Amino acid sequence: MSMWGRFEAGLTKTREGLLGSIKEMLPGSRKITPELYEELEAALLAADLGAPAVAALMDTVRESVWQSGEADAASVRRILKMAIADRLRRPVVVSAPSAVPYVILIAGINGVGKTTSIGKLARLFVHAGKRVVLVAADTFRAAAGEQLELWAQRVGVEVVKHQIGADPAAVAFDGVVAAQARKADVVLVDTAGRLHTKSNLMDELRKIKRTVSKAMPGAPHEIWLVLDATVGQNGLAQARQFHEMLGLTGVILTKLDGTAKGGIIVAISDLGLPIRYIGIGESAEDLRPFDPVAFAEALLGEDESADSFHQ
Repeated sequence: MSMWGRFEAGLTKTREGLLGSIKEMLPGSRKITPELYEELEAALLAADLGAPAVAALMDTVRESVWQSGEADAASVRRILKMAIADRLRRPVVVSAPSAVPYVILIAGINGVGKTTSIGKLARLFVHAGKRVVLVAADTFRAAAGEQLELWAQRVGVEVVKHQIGADPAAVAFDGVVAAQARKADVVLVDTAGRLHTKSNLMDELRKIKRTVSKAMPGAPHEIWLVLDATVGQNGLAQARQFHEMLGLTGVILTKLDGTAKGGIIVAISDLGLPIRYIGIGESAEDLRPFDPVAFAEALLGEDESADSFHQ
């Protein structure tokens, strides 16, 4: 399957729910009514786009319909597609573009696909010609280090790890120092996703962040949060908490192919966080750089004539 095919297939559940609602609401040239706007608003909320985004999108739809007089399903869909893409265009600020190695701290709770995402990221960087070092700083979960080693072998990169139970900050420090010595281009630091309390977890992550800066002034250059798209609004709460504590610079959203609420991308973006990558399947190729236009296109389908909606 082509890259576009995998991307479109990965959003099938969300697209079928949202697009199906729009088709049902707007057969032919149905007259726009206040009740119809309420139905459309409910459909967008059900896709987890988030209340602020939905309110803004509905304002855009109302204004466009008022100006053009076009209110069929295809027209409304085109309006939404453009508005969603515009809303998702967040500038990506690279803190130190010339830093070598470029250190990226990866955070996220257990079960979101964090370590797997790191392996897939390493593959993407290797394919871009970069020398990558992985750092196994999740020393509280035995499987995490083993999983990272397997990915390192699979994509042909080096990994720095200590024994289970070692100080995660010390592992991160050693990993960055080793990456500098080995003239790596990119360092991906895996971190713990669960400690005894959320407070302990955030304290540990802040410690890692401080320690990495001692190994290399200015590092980490990026802090990315991995989120599971299937948890919906709970993921939004995680993003808020991690951003407040760590100062995130981006989000990786996984398991988009397993949810009917892929609109959570819009809600997360509204926090001011750029979506860097999305996971739309299980294979290594299914972690893709995020493209707002491609996402809106896959979410709402390719343009068709209005008649095709009610044949």
